[in-house]
Parts: sequence; structure tokens; C-alpha cells
Amino acid sequence: MLRLAREALDQMRSLHSVPLLVAMLVLLSAPRAVPQPPPDPGAYFRYTNCTPTPYQCGTLKFDVDYPLAVDGVARPDYCSSPGHRLLCVNTSLTIYMNSGGSFQVTGIDYGNQVLTVIDQTIAHESACPHVYRSTTIDAAAFEYTDRDRFLTAYVNCSSARSSLPLVYDAFACVAGGRSYYRLDNSTSAPEDVLGLGVVCTSTLVVPCDSAIADALTAGNATLGDAVRAGFSVRWKAGAGWCGDCQASGGRCGHDSRAPDDHTCFCPGGQAIGSCPSSGSGPKKTSKNAIIAVGCYAAALVLFVLLLVVSFLYVRKRRQHKMTSSSRLLKYSNSGGTPRSRGGSDLDSGGVHNLQTHHFAYEELEEATGGFSDTRELGDGGFGTVYKGQLRDGRMVAVKRLYNNGSRHVEQFLNEAAILSRLRHPNLVTFYGCTSSRSRELLLVYEYVPNGTVADHLQGHRAAERALPWPLRLNVAVEAAAALAYLHAIDPPVVHRDVKTTNILLDADFHVKVADFGLSRLFPLDGATHVSTAPQGTPGYVDPEYHQCYQLTDRSDVYSFGVVLAELISSKPAVDVTRDRDEINLASMAVGRIQRSELDQLVDAELGYGSDEATTRAITMVAELAFRCLQQNSEMRPPIREVLDGLRGIQEGGAKAKKYDVVVVPRSPNTVHAPWDSMSTTPSISL
Repeated sequence: MLRLAREALDQMRSLHSVPLLVAMLVLLSAPRAVPQPPPDPGAYFRYTNCTPTPYQCGTLKFDVDYPLAVDGVARPDYCSSPGHRLLCVNTSLTIYMNSGGSFQVTGIDYGNQVLTVIDQTIAHESACPHVYRSTTIDAAAFEYTDRDRFLTAYVNCSSARSSLPLVYDAFACVAGGRSYYRLDNSTSAPEDVLGLGVVCTSTLVVPCDSAIADALTAGNATLGDAVRAGFSVRWKAGAGWCGDCQASGGRCGHDSRAPDDHTCFCPGGQAIGSCPSSGSGPKKTSKNAIIAVGCYAAALVLFVLLLVVSFLYVRKRRQHKMTSSSRLLKYSNSGGTPRSRGGSDLDSGGVHNLQTHHFAYEELEEATGGFSDTRELGDGGFGTVYKGQLRDGRMVAVKRLYNNGSRHVEQFLNEAAILSRLRHPNLVTFYGCTSSRSRELLLVYEYVPNGTVADHLQGHRAAERALPWPLRLNVAVEAAAALAYLHAIDPPVVHRDVKTTNILLDADFHVKVADFGLSRLFPLDGATHVSTAPQGTPGYVDPEYHQCYQLTDRSDVYSFGVVLAELISSKPAVDVTRDRDEINLASMAVGRIQRSELDQLVDAELGYGSDEATTRAITMVAELAFRCLQQNSEMRPPIREVLDGLRGIQEGGAKAKKYDVVVVPRSPNTVHAPWDSMSTTPSISL
């Protein structure tokens, strides 16, 4: 055995292969007396895939865990129990039970396995008269709790003398009718309770919270208050055994092949009820057991030897070799990275001089669930972006570098340097980054929940039609405001990658411009341009910049003109399925405007031609886009002028002045749009 170990050490020295040594020692240390079953290769993935996932719907925040599932949260079906799927609609969390009822979820208590719910069918009903139905839950999956009391209401009854209290709210809605209630779970006929000959529209039995029931009895609440306050239900899935599974280090789940089994996913395999403990199993004093103990002792000694050798080996390698990212970061700190004029302010300081917070890698790894694929939000220039939650509760977006190539690291440093000095409501907030000593390069921003403008115009959220014309115009105004801020600060910043995928939308559809990896600071010596190799996204790159390698602030204006064309057309910036001369949206927009074919460019669902005010606004924005998309950068307006024009359009033309462009929309009426056009820019006559 020692001879084989020596041979393994020799192999490690010659091949620099720690894995080979590990394999040899494992073979040596495996006890032969007690054969082990082969491991389940998918067990660990089922275990990790069922990690609780942070989620928020409206003001309700919770971790999605067994037995619940939420539409839109990427968790496999085996992590939840059938009949426990939630849906977030308009910031309201809803569960549809097999009983046929629709219930709004207002609270989740995993410790007691309790949902607080409101019967939407009753609580949101306002039409009269109405035959109400009693509240029923899915008894196979849920049960009432000791917090609940049951209320019987006799709704819209013919006149009767009764000792029962009257209902003085919307539930008594028939002229001349009366409604009564009592706190019990009775389904007795109205005439048995209220007297012979009494007829009621509905007999309604609903659960309600005991506290609101007491307030109702005291006269401090109405029946409607009691119904709309909701009640509690306890889910049955996992009762008893799920707590044992979690206590043993496992995660509760569901196996469709054996639905009655208490499925517990463990790091080492799937179990029933709970994960087996390392010390469990019958004790044997046989000769085989003694041999097995001896083998394990030998394995332990070899394992300790492996740890010592591996530690010394790794430390030796680290002393002689740094990762490419660390080398470049240190090189950058010394001012060694060559940069063009107008480069980032890392030229002389490096990452240590950034006026920003430095996060520990371990905190961001924890916040993103180990950079789980289920947390991935998309790609951001030179890295993948993950959703995470910091220990202080903040939701964040974490950009992780694709690789440590020098160009990507430089873009990382550039973005960190520029973002650390920017503050504007329409720019994504930068929280900080990892330091140069971190094992990986990570940037941390605020989490912007509503996706990108591109998602809503052409992407997976386009079917929602959540961006009507007023919102699109506001997007244009706020994006222009962000660029105007960048161009006006000292020293100015050219974004260089303005596009709809870099314009994020928050929960209220306000703009957050992001992704500054390609951005450049302009020098303060009055230079009109920076000479640099063209970079950017096809379809958005300034053609003059592409031809002459001269970057100016009007390069951003050209890209913004493409964004304006997307906002009015809902078409992508590049589409190879279009005619050859219209593959680029910029060429299509300029051509259609010049040929008085704006109606063939504008998205038909925006109301162009059917609403005079919308037609006027879209036409004027198209005129602005036309000016921004001029091939000669000197003919493009500065972004501040574009912003003023958009604000004037948004305010109904009150601020648009000096300009006298005659615009004839598709309607019979002629609209005189007050807009100043350069002499070389043709008027639009449609």
C-alpha cells in the first residue's frame, strides 16, 4: 500500500495532478469488507434544485419552499406538492384550489404550515342582487385552523322578526330586504331560524378570523369587513415528516412515481421521511466489522496525509502563479495598463481607489444561492447577471465576469470606476464590487424587477402590451435625461452602448440605464472626440464612429435615435428577415420618413392615425429620431436638445418652440407641429 502511495506522489510531481493522487488514495482507503451501493448521480442536483428561493409579490416577501410553487419561479415540480401553486397577478398573490375557489394569499407561515387567504369570489363582489356561495376549501390539501370562526349569513331576506343581528353593509342590497348573521357553522334553512315564510336570496357560510369576528359581535365591524379580512388554512402536505426531513439536513419534495411516499432529498440520495444519519445502522462485532474499522482508520490516516500534501502543493503553486485577473488588477494599480485618451479614472489608481463599497465574495455567493442557474437574469456585456438578496435584505443584481481575459477585466474595472461616481434617478444604482484580492470579479447593482425595454417591445414580455404610447414616451424622456446627465457631468461620460436591452424598467416603469462596460470618460482639455476602436452592438453603432474611429457624444445620440425608432415601431434594431436595405432599423426608419410612409413604420397598436394627440406626438418623435440618425454627426442635435424636445412633446407641445414643421397625418385635419428642424433635415409630410 505504501509503495502505491509513493508511486502516486511521484505521478503528482511529474504531472502536477492532485486529482490523480485523490483517486489513488480513495482506491486504497475503500473498505472492502462492506460493499456500498452506487451513488445516485441525480440526487445532489435534486437536493440543490430544491433550495428555498427568495421571492416577492407586491409587499409579500417569502422564500419559495415545499410544498409551495410560484409561477415564474424556476423550480422543478418535484420541489413542490400538486395543488399548491401560486400566481402573482398585479402584485396580488393568488391560489386556485381544487374546490373551485380563487383565494388571495396575504400571509405565509412556513413554521406553522399556514396560509392567510381571502375568498376573492365574495370579497370582490359588489354587484347586487347576487346569489353568494359559501366558502369551501380543498379539503384534501388544506384544513381550517384554530384561528378561524365560522359565520352564517342569511342574505337579502323577506321581512322577519329575529333576534339575530342585522347586516348593515353591501351584503344587504335588495330594496326592502334584510340580511342577518350568526357566528356558527349552520346550514339550517332560513325559515327554521328566522320563522315560517321567510325567504332569503342566499345562505352564506364563510370562515373568518376570530379577532374580526369578536369585532363584528361588538358592533365595531361589518360583515363585509369580516369576509375581506380573510381566514387561515393549514396545508397538509408534509405534515410531520417534512420537519423531520429538514432537521436531518434534507429538503422535502414530491415523487410523482410514488406520491404517497414522504420524499426527502438528501445530499447523498433520495430517502423516505428523513436523511439517514452518519452514525445509524446496526452494530456488528464480527471479524469483518473489525477489518472494516481498520480499513477506515487507514483511510483516515491517508486522508490527513492527502490534506497536508494538497495544502503544501496548492500554497507552492499560489506563490509562483497568480490568476490572470489578479495580475491585471495589480498591473492596473501601478498604472501599467495602456489606455487611450479619455480612459477610465483607474489609469493612475486602480480598484483600491474606487470610492465604493467592497463586498466579500462569500457574501455575494450566498446572496445568489451559489450563482444558481435559477437566479440568472441574463447577460450584461462582459458577464452573467444574477438576482440575489444581501444579508441586510436588499435585492441586488450581481454581474459575474465571464472569464479573466485582460479585455474583460479592463471593462470590469472601467464600469466600476465610472458607476462609482454617478448619481442619477434614471441610472442603475451601483452598490459596489469585490476587491482585487477576491477570487472572482463581481459588480453589485440595485435589482430592477420589470425587465428591459427590449423585453417589452420584442421579447418574452411583448404579449403583455404593458407599454402603451404614454409610457413609451416617458421611457424616451427618462432615458434621454440619463444620457444628458452623463454628457453634462465633469468630465463627461459617453455611454457607447445605448440600446433597449440596457434600458431597465423598475416596478413603476421608470427608466434605469445600465451597463457601462464600454463607456468612456472624455478629457477636460476641450477635445471634441476620442480616437478608439469601435465597439458596441450592431444596429446601434454610430456609422461615422465605425468609419473614422472617432467617438463623440453624438455617437450616443445616434444610438438613442435607434431606441426612439424602436419605441414607435416595436421592431428590433436588426432583423435579417427584412429586406436588405431595411435590415437595420435605422435605415428603415430614415427611408420610411423620407418617403412619407410613417404609417408603415409605426406600431399599429399605438393608436397612430386614430387619435389626433397620439398621432401628433408620434410624428414629432419620429422627426426627432430622423435628426438623431443623420450620418454626419454634426447634423445630429445634442442630447440636451433631444431631451427638451421630448419633454415638450410630453407636455403637449408647450415647450416645443421656434420650429415650424408642417405635419399632415393620416386624418383629414392638418396638424402644425411646432418643431425646429435643421435646414438640411426634411419636413415630414404624411
